[in-house]
Parts: sequence; C-alpha cells; structure tokens
Amino acid sequence: MKTFPPRVFAFGLPATHEGPRPLPLPTTPETPDLRGPAHFLWWLLMQCRGIFWLTTVLAVFWYVPAGLSPWFLGRTLDAGVGAHDVGQTLLWAGLLLVNLTISSLAGTLMHTTGVAQWLNVYFRGILLVNRKAMQLGHNLPRRTPTGEVLSVAMSDSDIFGAVGEVMTRAIASALAVLVVAVVVLQESTRLGLVVLVAAPLMVMLSWPLLRPLSEARMRQRTLSSTLTGMATDIVAGLRILRGIGGERTFGDNYARQSQDVRHASNRAAPWQAGVDALASLMSGGLMVMVTWLGTREVLAGQLTPGQLVSFFGFAVFLVSPIQTIFMFLNRWNQARVSAEKAIGLLGQSPPWTEPTNPVDLPVGGEIVDEKSGFRARPGELTVIVSGRPDDSARLADRLGRYLPEEDETVALAADSDLRGRAARKERARLRELRREQMARDRERASGRWGVTVGGVDLSEVPLEQVRERIVVSDAQAAVFAGSLQSLVDPLGRASREQAEAALVTASAEDVYDAVPGGWAGVIDEKGRGLSGGQRQRLVLARALTLDPEVLVLVEPTSAVDAHTEARIAERLPGHREGRTTVLTTVSPLWLRRADRVVLMTDGQCIATGTHEELFERSDYRRIVARGLEEDMDKEEAADE
Repeated sequence: MKTFPPRVFAFGLPATHEGPRPLPLPTTPETPDLRGPAHFLWWLLMQCRGIFWLTTVLAVFWYVPAGLSPWFLGRTLDAGVGAHDVGQTLLWAGLLLVNLTISSLAGTLMHTTGVAQWLNVYFRGILLVNRKAMQLGHNLPRRTPTGEVLSVAMSDSDIFGAVGEVMTRAIASALAVLVVAVVVLQESTRLGLVVLVAAPLMVMLSWPLLRPLSEARMRQRTLSSTLTGMATDIVAGLRILRGIGGERTFGDNYARQSQDVRHASNRAAPWQAGVDALASLMSGGLMVMVTWLGTREVLAGQLTPGQLVSFFGFAVFLVSPIQTIFMFLNRWNQARVSAEKAIGLLGQSPPWTEPTNPVDLPVGGEIVDEKSGFRARPGELTVIVSGRPDDSARLADRLGRYLPEEDETVALAADSDLRGRAARKERARLRELRREQMARDRERASGRWGVTVGGVDLSEVPLEQVRERIVVSDAQAAVFAGSLQSLVDPLGRASREQAEAALVTASAEDVYDAVPGGWAGVIDEKGRGLSGGQRQRLVLARALTLDPEVLVLVEPTSAVDAHTEARIAERLPGHREGRTTVLTTVSPLWLRRADRVVLMTDGQCIATGTHEELFERSDYRRIVARGLEEDMDKEEAADE
C-alpha cells in the first residue's frame, strides 16, 4: 500500500551518470494518462490504489451496517418488545449493538485512511508539477503563466485529493442504497421500488445545474490563476517597485483583480447553492414519501409497527448516502475543471531530442557561434561588450543550448471574461496555440544549433553532456532554501577546500560569516535575509564550485559594489586558469582582466582584441564609459 511520502517518477529519464540527483529517476518512468480529465483523475487515484480500495472497503463497513441498523431495530420491536419476549429483545438488541460497533470502528478507520489518501493524491499532484517543471526548465514560463502553474500545483492538487476521498464514500453510499433497497423490497415491494427509482432520479435531476456550475468555476479558476501570477510578479519585483515608486500602482491592480475573483465566486455561488438545495430537497422528499407510504401500509395491516419504524429509519439514513453521491458529483465536476488545466500543463513536452548518432563534446575546443560570429578560445577569459545587454544574453543562451529569448512567445492565458460556449472555444484555441508553439520549439531545437565546440555542433552532443560541461549562470538565478553547503555545492561533489576557494573567489566570505552555523547554517528560500549583492555572489560561488569546462557568466557582479567587483575580477582569472570562461559585462574592472574582449553591435560581433586595443574605437569607448559611470555610482553607494 502506497502512503507517504509518495514517490513520483513521471517525466523522468534513466540515470546515466554518477552523482546524486535532485529526485530519484527510475529506468521506466511512469506516464500519466492525459487522454482526458476523467482518465487523468482515475490514473492519479490508482497510483495509491491500495489505500484507495482499503478506504472504500472501510466505507462500505461504515455505511452498510448503518443502513441495516433500522432493520435490526424493527426486528427488536416486533420479535422482542412487541411479543414481550425478553430473550428475543436481548438477542436483537445485541445484534444491533454489534452492527453499530462495526460501523463505528470502520468509520473511525475510514476517516484516517481517507485523510491519508487525500494527502497522498494532493502531494502527488504537487510532485507531478515539480517534475514537469524540472523537465521543461526554461521552456515552462514561455508557455504557461506562473499563476496557472502554482494553481495546478496547490489548489487543483488539493481538489484531486478531495475527489478521491469522497469517491470512496460515494461507492460505499451507492452499495448501501442498493442493500437498503433489497431489504425494503423484501418488506414491501412498493416501498422498495420507490427507493430504487427515486435515488437515481434525484441524481439525474442534478445534471442540468452542473454544467453552468462548471463554467462558473472555470472562470473563477482562470481569474484566480491570473491573480496568483500577479502576486508572484509583485513579490519578485518588490524592491524595484519601491525604488521607482510603483508599488501603489501594482497594488491597486492587484486589488482590482482580487475583486474580479470575488465577483466570479459570487456568480458561482448561486449554482452551487442550487445543487446543494436540490440534494436536500430530494433526499428530504424521499424521506417524506417513504414515511407516508409506510404509514398507509401499517394502517392497512400490511406492515407491522416495527417495520414502520424500520422504514422511517431507512428514509432518514438514505439522506446521508444520497447527499454523499451529490457531493461526489459536485467534487467530480470541480476536479474535471482542474484536471483540464493540469493536462494542459503536464501534457507539454520539452523541445529537445537526443541526437541519432551522438558524439562527445571535444575537450579544449574553440567555441564558435555562427549567428553572431562570436569566437572564444579555449582556456581564455573572454568578455562580451554589447550596447544592448539583451543581445549578449541571447548569445549566452545559445552557448548553453537554451532557446534564446528572441524565439520566445508570451505565455498563453485564457480570457477570463468569456463564458459558456465562447469560453470553451477559447480554451480549445489556447490548446491549439500551445501545440503550435511546442511544434515550433521542437523544430528549432531539433535542427542544427549553430554553435560549435571544436567543430562539433551542440545538436550532435547529448543534452545532458552539454548541460554538465557548459554551464550558463545568470545574475537572476534562484537561491533555494537549504544549508550554505548545499547551496554552494548542490551536487555534493566538491571538497571543503574547493567550496571555500569558490567562496573566496566570489568574495562571499561575508555570507559565510553572516549565516549562523557556517556551512551548516540554513538560508531561507530566495536568499531572504541576504542582500542582493550577497545573493549574486552566492550564485557565482555555486557556478564556480561546479567547475565546468566552459563557464558562461551573464552580468555576474551587477549588484555588488565597485570594491567587491574589483576583488572578484582580480581573483576569478586565477581560479579559472586553463578553462574557458565567457563573461558579459561593460564594467572596465572586468575588461582590464580579460584575455580577449569581443564588441557586439546589433547582435553581431564586429571587433575583437584587448581592452586597450578596442579603446581606440569610439563606439567601444561610448559603451565602456557607461560602465565606468556605473562603477562610480557603485563606489558612491559603497561610501554612503
């Protein structure tokens, strides 16, 4: 039986190299059933089938004995109390007590296993999203809004867990209704037929309300995803917003969006209330009908008083299982909406394909980018100077075999103002657009890449080998929660001396001193408690600890003061001696340390030489002058 922690191997690849991985990857990874919402939900529930069926069996032993209790009570009244037979009274009362004891114990265990199953499915949904994010990498935010990813991982996964828990009770409820109907048929054919016909009829009458409820919930779900994404963006850029005085503007936008979510919830509430009211009305009506018919049969002498009490008890009992079935239909409807969103996320595939005839990446080869004309000699520190930072950032992406930003399209989000058929058409349109976008990405990534190392195009080398030997480190790289040691050496490969050397080269000794516990000290998620410069230097130390053959650094010291930047620029060439390092910056502190400087204009490398040689060019001086002004600003900030 699968309980905790749920082990999720979806979207994985066989482990092919030594060293720990963030998550275990089996040789045969599981594949979610994404053919439709119902298939996906059933696949998800069956991943913990042991606890699912155990909960179902316990629910049966909770509901069925409870449904039979009125029959035992009626027999106690007729065979014991009515006949003035103490022995029969004690016998049937004892059987009633045993029946209720079984129901109570099963109910207690069922609630325990039901919660365990709920949490198992909930966390499994979160891990599915996490693994898909790991698989897609930088392609995920290009296709799906951040808010939608978070909503699928958190709120939708919770709904998946809830529908699994209520499904077990719904199965038991249906069986209990059938058992009660059989017992009632033996006592009274007419009353038994009423129960058998009325219960399915009540379920059928609820269907007309479920479609508009589904549409209202879909709109609420879309607005909520947008709101979550807006909150994520605001929190991520809070420091910048405060710097430009824009927090009020974004805060007002968030407030307006939150009101839209509230209005959408209010519009869904009447449909939800209608479903709940219908469930109460129908179950109550059944109770009234069974009691009325039973009373008429008692007066006609066709039923005994004990049987009448039993029928009334049956009618009261049937309210609970029928409401449980209604609850399941409602939760299933919610889960289908959420599953449709989850399929849209989990159904995305990475664009990369492994080469048919893979070759190893040459060691110590010259790096050439055909699109821009960039060249980096092996073992040198090459600095790229560009008047437009986006051009050099795109080049860095190409060197690491990432889809450049220029090929990206805006993440697709549904129009939350549409309803009904228009909303369904909009969702279908977005699904088609995502498929087209995935096809474009796949076509771009599967052809010749245009970046060669030692004459070998990167498309001919297995992607895992490219990622391991060519590391691209961006200044905006994330800092996750964990110990300082795990953040500097996430793969656990470096010795303490190597990690300390990387920390010194990145001038991050103050981070070590600031964290209580040294290497074992814990840093919060996103490096909360550290300054922007400290986070950036921690990211640099992490890249240096990996010690790849080729290291591409994008603006690695943009957030540090000039004095610290000068120390890093002085130390890094010695640390990386003999290995290829490519760096993008306009800071003169780096340019003076470079073996070669490449001048880029409009995405093309137009000149190559040392800093002193290129300084004779007016366009180069203009760009470097801007970097010099930034260094002066850093010095003034440090002095203050």
